Amino acid sequence: METAEQMSLPISALQHWLYCPRQCALIHVERLWAENSLTAEGRVLHARADGGTTDRHKGIRTLRAVELGSERLGLHGVADVVEVHGDRFYPVEYKRGRPKPHQADEVQLCAQALCLEEMTGQAVPEGALFYGETRRRVVVAFDRDLRSLTSSVADEARSALAQGELPPAHYAPGRCKACSLLELCRPQSLEHPPAIRAWLSRALDSDTVPEGPE
Repeated sequence: METAEQMSLPISALQHWLYCPRQCALIHVERLWAENSLTAEGRVLHARADGGTTDRHKGIRTLRAVELGSERLGLHGVADVVEVHGDRFYPVEYKRGRPKPHQADEVQLCAQALCLEEMTGQAVPEGALFYGETRRRVVVAFDRDLRSLTSSVADEARSALAQGELPPAHYAPGRCKACSLLELCRPQSLEHPPAIRAWLSRALDSDTVPEGPE
């Protein structure tokens, strides 16, 4: 098994890790995948973004399906689109939904920017997330805090995945119901139901084992 120092993570693993560490391990350790309507819509959107040829419009050159890598961060992947504005690179990541309360999408995009900087030796100060549901771009500035978060997430995810262990299940209705791996993960069946949790709590607080839950 590879050590954390030897492992190169897909950039998409950072987004998976921030969304749910268990989902990330199911995909990148257990090699499991299942599709639902949300992932199918995302796949179609990415195919449209990645499938075109390089073009130029109003002085902006558009590169598609750009392979990326960073030895420093131990990351590799493919950017949906990289625009070239003069001598400045501008990554654009396509997402099917809408902006989210967490920073998983921003971290994924920032990782692409850090790879581009290492590959080209040029600063990449910002990029954009295009959301299919709103049909709008959200500009993302790659400031110090986002860069630091991206590097720390890469280290954390790599260290955890290198151990090859599956994180415990934690059921969160909104997140889990949207996950295509719900039936493979089965978080509700793996977490203790309330009666069991109460029984375990009483057992830990007592010198004697209480009667089991009904």
